Amino acid sequence: MAAIISDKFRIFNAKQFLESLTEGPNDTSAERSRMYFFVGRPQPWYAYLETYSVTGGALSEGAEVYVGANYGAATFRGTIAKVYDGAVLLSGIFGSSGVNSTPGALGATLKEYSSGSDTGTTAKAGVYRYGTENEPPLPLDNQVESFDVYDDVIAAKRITSEFARAVVRRYNWDLVANPKFDMYKPDYSATPAGGGQLGKATATGQTSIADAKFYVMNSTYEVFKCLYNGESSANPSGQNATEEPSTTSGNYANGIYTEASGAGYIWKYMFTLPTDDVLRFLSSDFMPIVLANNATRVSTQNAAVAGAIDVAVVEDAGSNLPAAQTLYTAIRGDGANGVVQFTTTAGGAIDPASVSVAVKGTGYTYASVSLANGNLFGDQALSSAVATPSGFTGSIEVIVPPKGGHGSDMELELNAKRVMTNIRLTYAEGAGDFPVDNDFRRIGILKDPYNQGTTTFATADTLNGLYAVKITGTGGTDYIADERISQTVTGGTAYGTVVSWVLDNGSTTDGILKYYQTPAEHLDSDGKVRLFEANGSAAVTGAQSNAGGSPDTTVNGAVEGVTLTNGIGTPEVDNNSGDLIYVENRRLITRAPDQIEDIKLVIEF
Repeated sequence: MAAIISDKFRIFNAKQFLESLTEGPNDTSAERSRMYFFVGRPQPWYAYLETYSVTGGALSEGAEVYVGANYGAATFRGTIAKVYDGAVLLSGIFGSSGVNSTPGALGATLKEYSSGSDTGTTAKAGVYRYGTENEPPLPLDNQVESFDVYDDVIAAKRITSEFARAVVRRYNWDLVANPKFDMYKPDYSATPAGGGQLGKATATGQTSIADAKFYVMNSTYEVFKCLYNGESSANPSGQNATEEPSTTSGNYANGIYTEASGAGYIWKYMFTLPTDDVLRFLSSDFMPIVLANNATRVSTQNAAVAGAIDVAVVEDAGSNLPAAQTLYTAIRGDGANGVVQFTTTAGGAIDPASVSVAVKGTGYTYASVSLANGNLFGDQALSSAVATPSGFTGSIEVIVPPKGGHGSDMELELNAKRVMTNIRLTYAEGAGDFPVDNDFRRIGILKDPYNQGTTTFATADTLNGLYAVKITGTGGTDYIADERISQTVTGGTAYGTVVSWVLDNGSTTDGILKYYQTPAEHLDSDGKVRLFEANGSAAVTGAQSNAGGSPDTTVNGAVEGVTLTNGIGTPEVDNNSGDLIYVENRRLITRAPDQIEDIKLVIEF
């Protein structure tokens, strides 16, 4: 069955994403989407290898595992960076690049190697994912991955309509990089390799308007759409642009810029980017479409006329038409009043440079002109008939505008199937929700999360994603970022990994300790992730630092973005609530107390 997912479907989804940010009567209504940009993954990237059926002892950090008859003939090997219950993290993957090196089939036998010989410990290999700090792994779209992403969310910031725009590819007025532009046509299509269809390509060789270079941003951030680029039967690939379109030029009138040569480009003014949009959403590859209430956009939309014809192009200059005359012919179709004007040569051919639309008319969804006898006139009013000799040839193509007319729907016309969010993380944003003493390696978008322990939609500007404990009495030894911490609790041992340690003002022994917990790293001997407890006599110990402060159970209220109860704080995001609609794994981004991150995230639908 032949079918496509059209660009209009993608544009519709992009529009829906943006509209969902403001729909509904209030911020907690079901019709509205509460989108949050989040950062996470403070821990380094390693290759992940699931292990099971371990025999001959436990796998050990620092040892190697390999697959093969012996170490020297190994087809796969890596160094164990960390050992988890049912998995290991590996570095130094064997192979020229590592990316294509795998243990082989599921169930392959892993052998442990240390100090120049096999240790006798073996295991079976399960799911494997290559990853390093320089080459983060591709995200997986499955439930296990989703749970993992939630577990190491650091913090999230609300995405409002102020921080999101529809965007399109950026084309600057630059006659070195962009010497030629495509003209808008409604019927570009591909010629498939298997035959059965003969398509029409643009002047720059594209086979769809979605991929065409048919608009430009000038040096003052005005955006114009190319209605004509000099194409004709004599010059089917058009010509290079020569004059920068501008609304302040004498060649601009009624929303149209025409090159002074009279035979060159015709540009339709669309909108002007305001300064805020330039700063927030203009990147090297993409430019934003202004909001619906932007004054320049509103003016263009109000001037749009459905079915008005702006351009006609010579398909065949022909011969034997009335010679050396200026002629007029009606635009035929389902619209009304359109008129095309052209001039013929002494030989009775159409002068390609002379063709223009004298009267645009209205209401055309299909259109054509006829040069046959009875259709040519010597005046624009079409009252003075001019006979067409028999045996004439020649053809003029009428370019039908998009639905609603040029400029009526910016997103549809410019093929805005992408949305850019711009999130600025300023220092310890959200009163400390975003720590500045660690780094992150994952970003994404979370839709409609709940507040911790409830089924109420989160609406705050920022959300903390970490656990915390108010510590007292470390003896002056600081906890270290990314180290493992532990506490003896009821029923077992609680484990976590440090994300942030912030001392109280003027103190060297008391502070707020933030950490994450995940089943992959923090199971106790009973296979459970246990919560840290408000127990003033149970020290929270750092595995590397040997810091050993205790929970200060007297502290309640907000501290560093965390609400504490008896010295213990939980994430503001309810775990696994809402929907993860976008995840991107990145190289580490290091934060600092005096640092601002301006993160532009482009989502393609």
